[in-house]
Amino acid sequence: MPKTILVTGASSGFGRLICETLAGSGHIVFASMRETSGKNKDHANTLRDRGMKVVDLDVTKSASVESAVAEIVTTHGHVDVLVNNAGVASAGVSEAFSDEQVANLFDVNVLGLHRVTRAVLPSMRKNGDGLVINIGSILGRVTFPFFGIYGASKFAVEAMSDSYRYELSQLGVDVCLVQPSAYPTQMYASAAQPLDQSTVDAYGEIGKIPAAMFDQFMTMLSGADAPNPQDTADAVSDLVAQPSGARATRVVVGTSFGADAVNAAIAPIQAETVKALGVDRLERSKVA
Repeated sequence: MPKTILVTGASSGFGRLICETLAGSGHIVFASMRETSGKNKDHANTLRDRGMKVVDLDVTKSASVESAVAEIVTTHGHVDVLVNNAGVASAGVSEAFSDEQVANLFDVNVLGLHRVTRAVLPSMRKNGDGLVINIGSILGRVTFPFFGIYGASKFAVEAMSDSYRYELSQLGVDVCLVQPSAYPTQMYASAAQPLDQSTVDAYGEIGKIPAAMFDQFMTMLSGADAPNPQDTADAVSDLVAQPSGARATRVVVGTSFGADAVNAAIAPIQAETVKALGVDRLERSKVA
């Protein structure tokens, strides 16, 4: 049965592939992005031409989020699936990022996810059914030097995903986390660099490592053996197709760099923690 699905950050990269894949499976897909009449006009028109519905949505603005979700609920009654994909990246000496840069990154990657989820959940709770898929990263489980600001936001997404999963488990709403590795998408190509060059220079040779690492990553991601971003879209599509209560909590996509081992190691510890708090029934979906 076709589902009504909202995907954020759909102008390019994972988001666009996720939209195209889900639409190809017969779902009603709302592809959201900023500036659908401005800089993303061509992207929006392309998705419309391919049968998707496009909504203007800026995850950093509550009014924009609420308006977009209200438009979907008004025209289609509810949202079955939310894919929180919108995100930005950063790479460089952590100390050299300004407070404003860090705040802006968290505004998109963490607060943006929270804004959209809050706007969609009333519809899901009312129906007693729904699925939230958060696009995290292996860097929410393992840390790469010089990617710490971005990684910190994805560690936050890990905690939020778990908390939402527990709290919604008895209300018919599944929460899953997809953890992609590095893929050749626009997000990595446009990763923010630190603005405080004097601090970067003060690190001497260490300060030159991020650029060399990033160049190496970009070379790897542009080669003949580069990983295919479609892997992430397929992982999302698989979760959508699975029955409620039977979906994996986390799905690593691509080279894990040990993230899968961290997932396996933490799962029983987390389960024991919830049990010790006396709320272990929240570990199990009501419909499972």
